[in-house]
Amino acid sequence: MATIGFTLTFWAWDLIAPLAGDYKDRLHLSSLQQSLLVAVPVLVGSLGRIPVGALTDRYGAKLMFPLMSALTIVPVLLLIPARNSYGLMLVVGFLLGLGGTTFAIGIPLVNSWFPPHKRGLALGVFGMGMGGVALSGYLTPRIAKHGYNVPFLVVAIALAAYAVLAALLITDRPDRPVPTATLASRLGQAGRLRVTWELSALYAIGFGGIVAFGVYLPTYLKTWYALSPTDAGSKAAGFALATVIFRPIGGWLSDRVHPAVVTAGALGVVALLAIVQAFDPTLYPGGTIALLCMGAGLGTASGSVFALVSQVTPQPQVGSVTGIVGAMGGLGGFVPPLVMGAIYSAKDSYSIGFMLLSDLALAGCVYAYARMRTSRPAVESGAAPAPDLGRRAPEDLGQRTPGDTGQQARDAR
Repeated sequence: MATIGFTLTFWAWDLIAPLAGDYKDRLHLSSLQQSLLVAVPVLVGSLGRIPVGALTDRYGAKLMFPLMSALTIVPVLLLIPARNSYGLMLVVGFLLGLGGTTFAIGIPLVNSWFPPHKRGLALGVFGMGMGGVALSGYLTPRIAKHGYNVPFLVVAIALAAYAVLAALLITDRPDRPVPTATLASRLGQAGRLRVTWELSALYAIGFGGIVAFGVYLPTYLKTWYALSPTDAGSKAAGFALATVIFRPIGGWLSDRVHPAVVTAGALGVVALLAIVQAFDPTLYPGGTIALLCMGAGLGTASGSVFALVSQVTPQPQVGSVTGIVGAMGGLGGFVPPLVMGAIYSAKDSYSIGFMLLSDLALAGCVYAYARMRTSRPAVESGAAPAPDLGRRAPEDLGQRTPGDTGQQARDAR
């Protein structure tokens, strides 16, 4: 149920991007204005994950999932009357960001139901919901051929049906820890964890790259390779499908190998292939292979980063930490479309943008392997996360003393 909800709300979140070419022609937009139009929902959906994740810690996914799904219906329907005004489209795009917040609801829900040694795969399966971007890229322009209003009506009806089903079928774990501290206090505690910001940086590269390609790839393919909007949407959907397939693979690998090692390897692949794409290969086969493999690498990294989150974050703070990390990942997707649009307007080329992606991916690769490979649950403000018995060697368990981290974790709980 969480994965279905994530898929539908992500489709709603990405409704503008597949039709961006139509809006550009209709409203006579520059490349930068078009980039801003598709990036605004990403910004709001990213920042909105911070309070939504903390609220999920407090009130649970059974309330938050149907609520946010129902609220997303409003901006989806408002896209219909706003189509002829750039200003109104920006406002509606701002509200459409609600669809991107459900990521911070599903992660703590799924995390609570699985033991540590299975969370990587479980969270990866939930992460497949980002395939909503692929659905949007493939289906939205095709449905729009039957009438401009039709895709928005279809998505609104699907969200309404899901909100009802989620209210009936989603169940929070009965013994889940419910924080009693204020929202500001819980966000402050999560923000003081060093690992929160380390994971945020890695996720901004991995998931941010997915979001950036999801919203800008149709424009890139249409502009640089002269594809029709439908063909560009189909190719972008193929990229998104690669990220969807490899996200649970990244989680599954992280249940067997340290997730930092998986992250480093995946980002290394992305760094190499971004250089290849910077040299503007022909779409067939070079560009297609490079883009699909970059999608696989970004999907793998996204899955492995959240496998790492589940290891080093105490259960009562998973929602808050997820909100911050997810927000940074979304923000990582907000900036690149603007940069790509600005670079293309100034230089009539996308090569600089791909080289910047390569530099960031390489930096993430090195940091994940050199620093995160040795990370352990941190003790913050006198409390420690629950020990991950599935990740610790038996001899380590035998050396614990009553005053060490294990006892602190029991006291914190």
